[in-house]
Amino acid sequence: QVQLVESGGDLVQAGGSLRLSCAASTGIFSTILMGWYRQAPGKQREFVSHITRDGITYYANFVKGRFSISRDNAKNTVYLQMNSLKPEDTAVYYCNAQAYNNNYWGRGTQVTVSS
Repeated sequence: QVQLVESGGDLVQAGGSLRLSCAASTGIFSTILMGWYRQAPGKQREFVSHITRDGITYYANFVKGRFSISRDNAKNTVYLQMNSLKPEDTAVYYCNAQAYNNNYWGRGTQVTVSS
């Protein structure tokens, strides 16, 4: 089992920045793929970014150059630094872990970007 708790969501103006955090309760954090997804009202959940256990990162095209994912294995935490935020980034952001042949999800944190 992997439990994930997101934090850091907030209301921010367009052009602003936020850093999301996801704390994972697992003894194998350093070995697992961690990612971020988001879901806007009325839309399907979509991939944002992930980071492998080796620190290799991958981003959706719509966040390249603006968002940055990182992980701190000593703290069992993954981060998503979001810069140059746009109103279309408004969504609930979910942390994801792929471990034990399963997908695990947090409850999400709300990010609202005002124009």
